[in-house]
Amino acid sequence: MRTRYILPVLTVATALALSGCVDNSQPAATGSAGASGSAAAVDVKKNDDVAAMLPEKIKSAGVLNVGMANNYPPNEFKDDNGAPAGWSVDLTNALGKVMGLKVNFDIGTFDNILPAVRAGKDDMGMSSFTDTVEREKQVDFVNYYSAGIQWATAKGKTVDPNNACGLKVAVQATTYEDTDEVPKKSKACTDAGKPAIQIFKFDAQDQATNALAVGQVDAMSADSPVTLYAISKTKDKLQTAGDAFEVAPYGIPVAKGSDFTPALQKALQTLIDDGSYTKILSKWGVEAGGIKKADLNVAAKG
Repeated sequence: MRTRYILPVLTVATALALSGCVDNSQPAATGSAGASGSAAAVDVKKNDDVAAMLPEKIKSAGVLNVGMANNYPPNEFKDDNGAPAGWSVDLTNALGKVMGLKVNFDIGTFDNILPAVRAGKDDMGMSSFTDTVEREKQVDFVNYYSAGIQWATAKGKTVDPNNACGLKVAVQATTYEDTDEVPKKSKACTDAGKPAIQIFKFDAQDQATNALAVGQVDAMSADSPVTLYAISKTKDKLQTAGDAFEVAPYGIPVAKGSDFTPALQKALQTLIDDGSYTKILSKWGVEAGGIKKADLNVAAKG
């Protein structure tokens, strides 16, 4: 998520009243694996060299505590049984297997994940964080994906994301689209003497998608894999509005200077090198944003 401006806000009660228009259940290819998350996409083995790199605290506990907000399909969401699901869940489970750790998903709100990582409550986060220079002041990021911003609108309706003055646009609250991207577009409108964009904020992405599907708003903005997935689940009600833009890296947040970071980087690179990473992305149809190298703090490198 690309993660307040006081603009029109749709209440949660109203948002929930819109539910039922979009099927955000997981694809049939992904089964439930209980509390530990969705079923493994690939067969991943423990790598003893990577496991040996773990800090003693994590190694002795045998558990990887992962902060996550499970409301951003297809990246991370709840399956029909309420368990964590999505391609980032599959990737996290694979990382845990490489390190020989049991994964514990600490489900909460998006804006509480970085504080939990900084405080040591969670070993890492996994919730579609866009790696930004500002966020790198709080945590380090092991980069694992590249995503753009993609707008959507109702089927047959033309909306230009660069000329959306006066329109109603849905976003998930506290994402980059909410805090940066759409407000900047709105300011450009008002600076030019045009009406501001009315930003409708929702606690969960499926609520934003529903708002668009029923005509509550004119468009929605989300990360590219999220928008494309939402369109695929609305049974031809929605379409893309323009091309993806502002392509930026997703990062796994870890505490600044953490001893855990080298092991996490090595685990991710292992999955990339042996092909497991690509298989996981392909399972969910998001392989276009795959990377070749598990870098650290890409945003700061420009």
